[in-house]
Amino acid sequence: MRYPLVEAITAIMFLAVAMHFGPTLQSLAALGLTAVFIALTGIDIDHQLLPDDLTLTLLWCGLFASLFGVFTDPVSSIIGALAGYLSLWSVYHLFRLLTGKEGMGYGDFKLLAAIGAWLGWQMLPLVILLSSLVGAVIGLLMIGLKRHKSTQPMPFGPFIALAGWIALIWGDLIIDTYLRSSGLGSL
Repeated sequence: MRYPLVEAITAIMFLAVAMHFGPTLQSLAALGLTAVFIALTGIDIDHQLLPDDLTLTLLWCGLFASLFGVFTDPVSSIIGALAGYLSLWSVYHLFRLLTGKEGMGYGDFKLLAAIGAWLGWQMLPLVILLSSLVGAVIGLLMIGLKRHKSTQPMPFGPFIALAGWIALIWGDLIIDTYLRSSGLGSL
């Protein structure tokens, strides 16, 4: 059952990328990024692990793509990689200091750094907000439906990957809509 579901989701996401970017270098890069997000999601769900072979390769490819302005410029990419990593690293250490427990893995830091490298630092607040919101809602639903124990760790990588993909496709629209509706867009 899982195999056809993953294939269908991949086809839908690839179609959305192709429709959004058209026949461009951005589309090719976004298809690769989407494929890695899907692979990381499956691996994290199965093993609670985001392999360095994928996350670090994704990070370096994002930095390289920025040299050609595929999705962002090099300065925004470098700041995005640093801010992505350090934001979750800081949350991890603060949580560990307060509770004595680890709240997430280092792979989550690397994945957010990679998203920052691909999309620039400007998309990171949206990615963090979306991943936290979706993760909390799905986590509470799974606990409420007795599909997950509250003491059992839940992988966060799939939520970061989904939020990164949403930011890739609709991030500018979401941010512009928010700024206009809040009145901040006219400042």
